[in-house]
Amino acid sequence: MKDRLLSLDVLRGLTIMLMTIVNNPGDWGNVYAPFLHAEWHGFTPTDLVFPTFLFIVGITTVLATPRKVLDRAVWEKILTRFLRIFSLGLFLNFFSKIRLFGLEGVGLLLVRLLITALVVVALFGQYDRRRQLYVALGIFVLLFVLAFGGFADYQNVRLPGVLQRIAVVYLVVSLLYLTTSVSTQTIVGVVILLAYWAIMTLVPVPGIGVANVEKGTNLAAWVDYLVIPNHLWVTSKTWDPEGILSTLPAIGTGIAGLLTGALLTANFSKQKKFGYLLVGGVAGILLGLLWSPTFPINKALWTSSYVLYAAGIGLVLLALLYFVIDYKEIKNWIVPFLVFGVNPMVVFFFSGIIPRALSAIKVVNPARPTSGGPANDSIGLQNYLYNFQIAPHFSDPMAASLAGALIYLVIWFVILYVFYRRKMIFKV
Repeated sequence: MKDRLLSLDVLRGLTIMLMTIVNNPGDWGNVYAPFLHAEWHGFTPTDLVFPTFLFIVGITTVLATPRKVLDRAVWEKILTRFLRIFSLGLFLNFFSKIRLFGLEGVGLLLVRLLITALVVVALFGQYDRRRQLYVALGIFVLLFVLAFGGFADYQNVRLPGVLQRIAVVYLVVSLLYLTTSVSTQTIVGVVILLAYWAIMTLVPVPGIGVANVEKGTNLAAWVDYLVIPNHLWVTSKTWDPEGILSTLPAIGTGIAGLLTGALLTANFSKQKKFGYLLVGGVAGILLGLLWSPTFPINKALWTSSYVLYAAGIGLVLLALLYFVIDYKEIKNWIVPFLVFGVNPMVVFFFSGIIPRALSAIKVVNPARPTSGGPANDSIGLQNYLYNFQIAPHFSDPMAASLAGALIYLVIWFVILYVFYRRKMIFKV
């Protein structure tokens, strides 16, 4: 760990911990407002999770690549990582749709978990680099063939997703970093934000009319439905919060990370780096707020004002952590955050698998032991554990729901702490 930027690992750990809490409440019907995304325009702490992770992707691209050389080996490494991350995200969307041999219940779940184990070995495993590329490419192509090959079970599987967007941003910012200067990266970032603003606010929406940034009728929604109409977010069905057009400004978030990485590796004193990080963060927040009246802060659309505002907050948080941990070297409190920060992909992927698996395991429903039919007699294990083992201990349903999320977080901490003590870091 001595060669790592600990403040960045802590920031990543804080981000993953918040993600774990907001993605796993005991009851989605009872969640405190700060742990929910803004309904549309606006910002909550939850809306900081994803952009902070993309911001960190940009920073780590710089820190992990001290030599700016784009030869065949480096290109294959970048492409392999892109395919692995993208395929892991796709597989999460496929997991609950896997059907095989007419199996149902526990038998089907075991098959799904066996396939998951094979995917984990294939996409997390460290073996010959060229073979990693071929395996990742094979899985990537297979999943797209299943989605578009006329297979009934997969004809409506969602294709966009969080890991998919992370993969695309990683690919673009890596190539941008290796082939351009800091000034060029800055110009590209500014052009992206201005171009996205112009596209979203000036270009009329076909079939709708005037340009707008409202839910379901904006240009980004139109593009999503035009290109992948049967493969979108199940909640909306006509647009996707990790859609095609809105991935463009997400690249801007990654570029903000590149510029931050350039600052952190520059030949400045730690005191000056702290000052520049803090000033840059405050500037980003103010610029985002100033832009928001004409282009509202909106996570689902990933508006340009949202890019600046979220990156500004990320910079301020990193500045404070950098000052305390790397400058003042006050480190006796950071281990709980490090254990999450050094293994983020493990948490993200398996946090998508575990709830699906637990929900597929059916147990007797204590509330209706003799009700009318088999469907009413059983309940998913996840619901059982929350409704009958956690919720009864709380009078406030929102407190109970938060407790469920915190218990899940503690379980993950125990697992990751074992990995941390054994210096087991899983990368893709």
